[in-house]
Amino acid sequence: MAERPVFIPATEDEGYVRRLDFEIPWAGGFAEVQKKKKNIRSLHEAAKKAGYAPLLEVSSKSDEVAGRHLSAFHLRVMTSIGEIPLENAFQGSKVFERGGPYTDLYEVEPRDAKREPRLRDSGALVGFKFDGFEFPLEPTTVFYDWLYLNAIFPHRVWLKNRVDGEMRYAGFTDIEFNPSKSVNCQAKTCALFVVLMRENKLERYLKTPEVFIAAMAAHSLRPTEHQPHLKQARLRVG
Repeated sequence: MAERPVFIPATEDEGYVRRLDFEIPWAGGFAEVQKKKKNIRSLHEAAKKAGYAPLLEVSSKSDEVAGRHLSAFHLRVMTSIGEIPLENAFQGSKVFERGGPYTDLYEVEPRDAKREPRLRDSGALVGFKFDGFEFPLEPTTVFYDWLYLNAIFPHRVWLKNRVDGEMRYAGFTDIEFNPSKSVNCQAKTCALFVVLMRENKLERYLKTPEVFIAAMAAHSLRPTEHQPHLKQARLRVG
């Protein structure tokens, strides 16, 4: 068994995004792609029984074109040196107690950037520096959200029609994301995108990093939400 989250678009006043954790049987012993697709189905079926459907898997293993296009490894962000992969921007902008940002990582393969030894050997993470602006560690995920939303911003109309139009997804998942090991999640940021588009705030909040950070910091964490059909259910903010 394993717990995996579903991210539900809420409203800004409600904290942007609700996170619901579902316990599901975890498939093993299959080929990698088969295993992930089986686990995606299990998570979506569990959420559907709780009243949350349809869902969009946001990863390279998604059955939906929009879900695959929204995978962070396929996205690029604009910088002062031109477009670079989102993963490179995130990893190369980290600032640690004893080093960073390692901006040379902007120019390597995304998977190599993520595996760079200096990211593990430079002490505790203290923040991010990207294009001359310093991003704090709080609000949690604010730098990742900034990068991701800016990467998909040019395609916002296309995306809105596909993730919040006639096919209005109840929530978003990323089967690779394990909350006990990671903080940032592309599925969570997709839910945030939907909220900001619905409330006509995306363009205003993305004007500057200062505006975005202030908007994300305006809402504190909500208390744990208990639901009988879940082992855990938490309400989180962007």
